[in-house]
Amino acid sequence: MKCFYHPDQAYHAPPTFLLRGQPVPSPEGPVRAELLTQGLASAGLTLTAPAEADSPMLRKRLEQIHTPRYLRFLETIYERWQALPDAAEFVAPNIHPCGGGHHYPRHPIGQAGWHLHDMACPLSATSFQGALASAASAEAAAEAVLNGAPVAYALCRPPGHHAGPERAGGFCLLNNSALAATVLRERFAKVAIIDVDLHHGNGTQDIFYDRGDVWTGSLHVDPSDFYPFFWGGADEIGSGEGEEANVNLPLPLGADGDVYLDALAMLIDHLQRFKPEAVVVALGLDAHKDDPLAGLRVETEAFVEVGKRLAALSQPMVIVQEGGYPTEHLSANLTAFMQGFQQAKP
Repeated sequence: MKCFYHPDQAYHAPPTFLLRGQPVPSPEGPVRAELLTQGLASAGLTLTAPAEADSPMLRKRLEQIHTPRYLRFLETIYERWQALPDAAEFVAPNIHPCGGGHHYPRHPIGQAGWHLHDMACPLSATSFQGALASAASAEAAAEAVLNGAPVAYALCRPPGHHAGPERAGGFCLLNNSALAATVLRERFAKVAIIDVDLHHGNGTQDIFYDRGDVWTGSLHVDPSDFYPFFWGGADEIGSGEGEEANVNLPLPLGADGDVYLDALAMLIDHLQRFKPEAVVVALGLDAHKDDPLAGLRVETEAFVEVGKRLAALSQPMVIVQEGGYPTEHLSANLTAFMQGFQQAKP
């Protein structure tokens, strides 16, 4: 399996985020990449860096899933933020257009509130550089599949599935899984994204909600009780041409591995009915019982079965790393997934 990671991802390293009103150390930092790299090594896999962390082609592809003003915001907001009197070191909003805003502001504070959905995405001078490197890794994996590889993996951090057309949230700035699907669509008429992260992939859903060429499916903790709270219900099935091309399977808070694997079987069944020509796996490992953001009680051994079941799909596949945060088990969780995957698809 070809695996990709660009080291410039380390340029995004937020020290804290806001949790229950308190600034706490952010679990989404460069140490994630170190632990995930160890997990790959234990599965006999090595990483290759994409040739570039930024390119005109990458920008063109990102413009297909994110709005121009959102990309411009990410690239320019830090300098404009620092020009404000008494500005904090990191860009962080203090106002949001709750209930739906009608006017797009010119002021940096207003734009921060418009584009940063929550307080988990503080931006530094180099955050955009790190996010581009993460996206470039997903792009490289998708291009490898276009060039004939049956499967490729992208180690991406910051993750991406909460990033919508013009919204960052949940540690996510650019939607890497949506980017991988966009690259695959350059050859394949129908692409599916199956999201097995603890949290609903609300950004991915928003990007493709009214499209019938990209199916999106997610299993996750019920948003009635868990982040992202406002998206992820079973009644969200897509609209227009995308109707019936979006499937959400909310799980009870605290559900165990058996419930998780049963939902995965159902989600795979929905995916197969769509008959995609290629598949993107949005791989979250944060369903583990000891993850810092724990909402489920999945054991490490269950990820072996997750890998086997996804490997049973016959389509060309890109695996994009989403969640999974630092614990003593994170490396082993990725090793378990990759070992299961390789056992089923040597």
